[in-house]
Amino acid sequence: MVSLSTTKLEQYRQHFPYLENAAYFNYGGQGPMPRSAIDAINQAQESLQKMGPFSSAVNVWMGEEAKQTRRAIAAELNIPAETMTLTEDVSVGCNIALWGIDWNAGDHLLLTDCEHPGIVAAAYEIQRRFKIEVSMCPLKATLNEGDPVAVINEHLRPQTRLVVLSHILWNTGQVLPLAAIMSACQGYPSHHPIRILVDAAQSVGVLPLNLTDLGADFYAFTGHKWWCGPAGVGGLYVRPEARESLSPTFIGWRSITTNSSGTPTGWQPDGRRYEIATSAVPLYAGLRDAIALQSTYGTIAERYQQVCDRSADLWQRLRAVPTVKCLRSTPPEAGLVSFQLEGGKHSSLVQALESKGIFVRTILDPDCVRACVHYLTTDSEINRLVEAIKEF
Repeated sequence: MVSLSTTKLEQYRQHFPYLENAAYFNYGGQGPMPRSAIDAINQAQESLQKMGPFSSAVNVWMGEEAKQTRRAIAAELNIPAETMTLTEDVSVGCNIALWGIDWNAGDHLLLTDCEHPGIVAAAYEIQRRFKIEVSMCPLKATLNEGDPVAVINEHLRPQTRLVVLSHILWNTGQVLPLAAIMSACQGYPSHHPIRILVDAAQSVGVLPLNLTDLGADFYAFTGHKWWCGPAGVGGLYVRPEARESLSPTFIGWRSITTNSSGTPTGWQPDGRRYEIATSAVPLYAGLRDAIALQSTYGTIAERYQQVCDRSADLWQRLRAVPTVKCLRSTPPEAGLVSFQLEGGKHSSLVQALESKGIFVRTILDPDCVRACVHYLTTDSEINRLVEAIKEF
């Protein structure tokens, strides 16, 4: 077990102004930004305005900012920078993959029953427009027993084109065995290669990742959750072998190549082909700073171990409260701890906690409360949360 000193953590938390007074357990919704990331954004905005903001110098600067940001993200995910598409958030990345497939009537799209409503709604709209079939496999029931790989395999069909799932389920916190799921899909006798789209909202910034080895076709994520970066910057990894089968849907000047007269001639040869046009480029500096700051605290393996240690501590202490039931029967595999109250009243609990400066959230399916534990979480925060639940 890796132990990072309390003193070190207290000193490190001083980078985050919001954490000075709050007991924060909503990293899965949005992480607080460090001061240095806020400063980096402001400085980048100043530079942009001084150069232009619409000038040749700014165009060069924006291209370099995007290049540096792709490289910073790629280094964290162990992928080539050219496989990276810069997006605004997870939903944009998922929609690029969902709509970029050449769907035909009768094709099959498989979801799990633990996906975010925004992704489910997009799948149903694709079903309506292209007359494909959409179905769900019951992974929620495998949280404490059962084999998610076997469940997914049972719901594949010869017509399956795409499987959409989350690396860490946003409602229950279960970590799915993606490598085994990929193997099952690759070995299934489908009419087409079965592609895998991963909603990585809860995994990037938590799990040690090597997407090159993992083998998922599309991996959509954001920088504003566990990386504690600014809202408005995310990414999509597209596996090189899957790129030519994924057409751009959202199209702008960043996604195309042109000839000397400005006529479009084709797509960019790398991840830029799925980017569109004007973005809030100063945010890129903030995300790079947030990522770099985390590495000063410890390696991703050390930070992940601390996430697991802290979440296991919260889980164990909640299980000792007679009126609380944790969804998991074993310690969490990552930072999401979901639990239920004996008498319900989950929304009332969240409101009562917020009035005391303690922040969690409700989940509708399953009906529960979710607390997100990061490597930033302290023993005192966990104490405040548990004691406030007991009082409630």
